[in-house]
Amino acid sequence: MVKNEILVASVVSQGLGVRATAKKYGVSPAWVCTLVKRYRQEGPAGLEARSKRPHSNQNATPPQVEDRIIELRKELVDLGTDAGADTIKTHLLREGLAAPSVSTIQRILTRRGFVTPAPKKRPKSSYIRFEADLPNECWQSDMTHWHLSDGTGVEILTFLDDHSRLVLCARAYPTVNGEHVRRLFAQTSAQFGTPASVLTDNGAIYNAEARGGRSGFESDLMAAGVLYKHSRPYHPQTQGKVERWHRTLKGFLAKRPAATLGELQMILENVVAYYNDVRPHRAIGRRTPSVAYNARAKAKPHTLIYEPHWRIREDVVDVRGHVTLRYLGRLRHLNVGWKYRGARIRLYVLDDVVTFATEDGQFIGETRMDPNRDYQPKGDGFR
Repeated sequence: MVKNEILVASVVSQGLGVRATAKKYGVSPAWVCTLVKRYRQEGPAGLEARSKRPHSNQNATPPQVEDRIIELRKELVDLGTDAGADTIKTHLLREGLAAPSVSTIQRILTRRGFVTPAPKKRPKSSYIRFEADLPNECWQSDMTHWHLSDGTGVEILTFLDDHSRLVLCARAYPTVNGEHVRRLFAQTSAQFGTPASVLTDNGAIYNAEARGGRSGFESDLMAAGVLYKHSRPYHPQTQGKVERWHRTLKGFLAKRPAATLGELQMILENVVAYYNDVRPHRAIGRRTPSVAYNARAKAKPHTLIYEPHWRIREDVVDVRGHVTLRYLGRLRHLNVGWKYRGARIRLYVLDDVVTFATEDGQFIGETRMDPNRDYQPKGDGFR
């Protein structure tokens, strides 16, 4: 401001020419002309500093698109489903609108007060994700709790396809028991085909491992040629897909209170239809689970339970003489020996037998995996 006043005074008050003023104070003649013009039109206020921001932005989101973004946000929140920027963009594209980027939509929602900036979370790259290659290759199942509008507790049993995230069935019961699991699995298999494997937690409704026997559900799977897998205790991440579905489901149900079990079941069926056929899913490229499920051939029973599992893995032996291998859904540590520390070796895996060899093919030893141990000792014949 002071510098601008001096420049203008040099021309207006002192009668010095524009070029002479510019040369004297080391500025361009054009800038001196601009200041003098502003002063004569606006007075001293014309010498205030002004923003260099352009008056218009050709890349700005059109007002009608921004309004539709806000409308979609409100509609999806009222529906109880995911209302994030990714989902909103998918709906805009479906409506034929020129959708801005996900980051732009996020900024619009934040600016309009619909999103509170959250602290940084654990990076997604730190998670190890697993997904079945084909539909029906693996079904996940779990049970979750809910309440009717009068506070009565109920339980909801779900079977979900691991590859496509398709919710195969969701059934409400006063209390889920083993017979409910068996009947619902049989009904779902009759509709969608028998899967190659099933993954559950260690609940008593699924398996009888804690009681030293075999449950009816386990017997049914074995008879049908279905590989049965279950997560280790207190590790729900193994069944992350069905756990995530239950979180989404409860968002829907919170907006739709049910007075009776029958009413809740009708709501469940409507929610499943919307989730499978309408709601875009981020984990499967913004497709719907129905599209992902029907896009590929289905896996068959008897394809995992009887066929041997072949794998080749390369790893570097750590300072303790160990390498790692994921086996039955858990990361195991295998002892190779201190003499191989820092060496890159190959692991040839056939079901539960692991053969170790150096990069140039020299045999090191062989270990048979113990499913009950995280740290596997050396097997026989190690060099």
